[in-house]
Amino acid sequence: MLTLSMLSYTHSNGAVLFNGLDLTINAGDNVALVGHNGSGKSTLLRIMAGQLLPATGAVAAAVPPFYVPQHVGQFDHLSIAQALQIDAKRKALHAILNGDATEENLTVLNDDWLLEERCHEALQHWQLDNIDLNRPMASLSGGQKTKVFLAAIRIHQPQLVLLDEPSNHLDTLARGQLYSFINTTTSTLVVVSHDRTLLNLVDAVYELSRQSLTLYGGNYDFYREQKAIEENALHNDVKSAEKALRKARETEREAMERKQKLDARGKKKQEKAGLPTILMNTLRNNAEKSTTRIKDAHAEKTESLAGTLQQLRQELPTLDTMKLNLNDAALHRGKTLVTAEAINTGYADKLLWSEPLTFTITSGERIALRGTNGSGKTTLIRMIRGTRQPRQGTLVRTEARTVYIDQDYSSIDNTLTVYEQARQFNATNLQEHELKIRLNRFLFTKGYWDNPCSTLSGGEKMRLMLCCLTIQQTAPDIIILDEPTNNLDLQNIAILTNAIRNYTGTLIVVSHDAHFIADVGITREITLT
Repeated sequence: MLTLSMLSYTHSNGAVLFNGLDLTINAGDNVALVGHNGSGKSTLLRIMAGQLLPATGAVAAAVPPFYVPQHVGQFDHLSIAQALQIDAKRKALHAILNGDATEENLTVLNDDWLLEERCHEALQHWQLDNIDLNRPMASLSGGQKTKVFLAAIRIHQPQLVLLDEPSNHLDTLARGQLYSFINTTTSTLVVVSHDRTLLNLVDAVYELSRQSLTLYGGNYDFYREQKAIEENALHNDVKSAEKALRKARETEREAMERKQKLDARGKKKQEKAGLPTILMNTLRNNAEKSTTRIKDAHAEKTESLAGTLQQLRQELPTLDTMKLNLNDAALHRGKTLVTAEAINTGYADKLLWSEPLTFTITSGERIALRGTNGSGKTTLIRMIRGTRQPRQGTLVRTEARTVYIDQDYSSIDNTLTVYEQARQFNATNLQEHELKIRLNRFLFTKGYWDNPCSTLSGGEKMRLMLCCLTIQQTAPDIIILDEPTNNLDLQNIAILTNAIRNYTGTLIVVSHDAHFIADVGITREITLT
């Protein structure tokens, strides 16, 4: 069905993303592709889809793949019909029905007389009822845009489907529908995802690294069990390497002490014997050469062991290397921060919410904003932040330090380098070396400092955002997370989760990731209808 042979990809700056990959996907396979942010999962999927060319190697597909992209905003210039890839057929159908039954129109339609009925059924299935196919994609929410591409699968019924983070942006109902599709489809699927529920529906997991695609013959839970075994073995290898290095250094120290004692005794005997000066110098030179040989032999062994240990340590999970101190929010718990009384908003003459919203947010709360796609969650966040006013009702905000982390990490300035971005948050005038220590702590080593932020993956931007919070030193009073896990791999989700768990200020989260919501300790919900 799909074969990759000795595939490699190189960035425009010459950096190798991955090299020598081989993969065979058979008809009916249902597999997931996982790996750290920046490992090249989306790039590999685009190569499979024919949207990118590899540097070397070949891709062979028995049928044309149908590709559902992760970033749907790039299609804002299209109409829904164009995004569904039915625009030409639809125009041909309407032309024929209006009497223009040219050979060209009949060829384009290809006897697909039920096209519009199939479109209507597919869009209705994904809660896009009565939507105008000429409507611009730009007018839809992120979740609605994703649903358009999922509806296209139902319309075209492709045999090979490539899904890049398909549950991103989807509300709870739509996620359930996606899981049902994964379970029941006869199409061959290759899925890139961090959604743990979805990953447990696949038959096999491939882990992508620079040099290989490693197959784990089971779902995500099986994959994690195998990874845990590997990580335990790695920790044991590190302990063994540390022990071997300590022993080698101790052996070196003992050998040098014995050599020094023997040399001292020999020198005393030589002096008592009254040996000639020239012979004494020769014996001393021989002793020094012997000492050098012993040092070199031990140094070679200890350097080899130290190199092995360093390599093993680099392979350890990085979760515990990033320590955050976000537990010192200044506002006392229970202070009223936001009071909303019967608020509503809308576009043109239509109100957004069927029932006006009334709520209070107090310091220290952990709140989830719930609602279907297009229900106005991001709009409500803008009101809470003070960047938008309600059309009806009143909303009163208390002055508070607020950090907004959205799914695109828009607080990161893509025109700046990584170091310049960190410096933007340096309100307490940390020295240059202190800023670089903070960056190193969040895995931004020297090679990253001069790179533009535009080259960072979603997970790297998230780590840089958290790093910038530590540079500020004073914790914000409110942290708002708007679909924060959409562009993160599983390891970076764990990093973010650990950071947020230790934060004692007010937390407001928009997320359809049930695992993340549970892990950060949400205490109540505000539901939009």
